[in-house]
Amino acid sequence: MSTPHVVVVMGVAGTGKTTVGPLLAAALGVPYAEGDDFHPPENIAKMSAGTPLEDTDRWPWLDAIGTWAHGRAGLGGVVSSSALKRSYRDRLRAAAPDAVFLHLSGDRPLIEQRMAERKGHFMPTALIDSQFAALEELGADEAGVAVDVAGSPEDITERAVAALRRFDS
Repeated sequence: MSTPHVVVVMGVAGTGKTTVGPLLAAALGVPYAEGDDFHPPENIAKMSAGTPLEDTDRWPWLDAIGTWAHGRAGLGGVVSSSALKRSYRDRLRAAAPDAVFLHLSGDRPLIEQRMAERKGHFMPTALIDSQFAALEELGADEAGVAVDVAGSPEDITERAVAALRRFDS
């Protein structure tokens, strides 16, 4: 991408946001920020206990990500955020209007397998139902692309870079 955008790597838990995000940032030559690092401790505790977050839990988290993205406007960056609902993406766009969304998507059995194989992550597999229930696909009017998560992280990243080229300007 020739114009530095902030790319929000989104999707349900287990799609590889934390793996693909840094690879994408390296490929684009911009910094990466891990969305989970913006969660307040209360959110981490809630999710660790198997309780899905409510919108009121997410607003401060999304605002913190939005602040980071706003600070990277014109410079570029990659940040991960589930950004499952349109309203969450709208909130991020309010802070960073030029943000582009990369939706990492895949079939449920693959996502469940990847979640079951993860080690040391606070998000239990029990929350996958709430993640898929909350997911609202990118609208045709939203700046973003969907990339399938089948394959290696490097393959996914290569497809993401190619798909994001449509936002070059």
